[in-house]
Amino acid sequence: MSKVKEETVFISEKATQLFSKVDFADTFSTTNQKDSIEEITNQIFNTSPKWVGFLFKIRNAIVQFFGLKTEIPKDLNNDFKVGGYIKFFKIYDISPNEVILGANDSHLNFRAIVTDTNEPKHNVKVTTLVEYNNKKGKIYMNLIKPFHRMVVKRMVGQAFRSS
Repeated sequence: MSKVKEETVFISEKATQLFSKVDFADTFSTTNQKDSIEEITNQIFNTSPKWVGFLFKIRNAIVQFFGLKTEIPKDLNNDFKVGGYIKFFKIYDISPNEVILGANDSHLNFRAIVTDTNEPKHNVKVTTLVEYNNKKGKIYMNLIKPFHRMVVKRMVGQAFRSS
């Protein structure tokens, strides 16, 4: 069994209400029957290999010339609650089996949904939803898409726990 697999986009009922339109979506899954949704979310988003941090530094250096956000949010706090943050992703919703994180910017709005479906294998689904706000959003997403898949797959793999 592979630790992480890309699958058909998984959108929970709550996630269907996040955006009026979805311009990009993908889902990666892994297996973790041992940890809580909070622990799983932290394993995915709070621990990054150095090369991922390096890619974000390059991204921030480039996008600042296009007027996109690179600064730390003014309301940043590390509390695991709605309104708190994991890294620079704001927590929008928490339920016993799902966490919705994301960010809004002038070019696009983004959400990452971490869901525990309680299936025996690949129960943890991490879905990315993106809504473009303008052409800049579409161009940006097309440029980062190959890196996005590589980074998300690696991040999701950090939550893998064998049975």
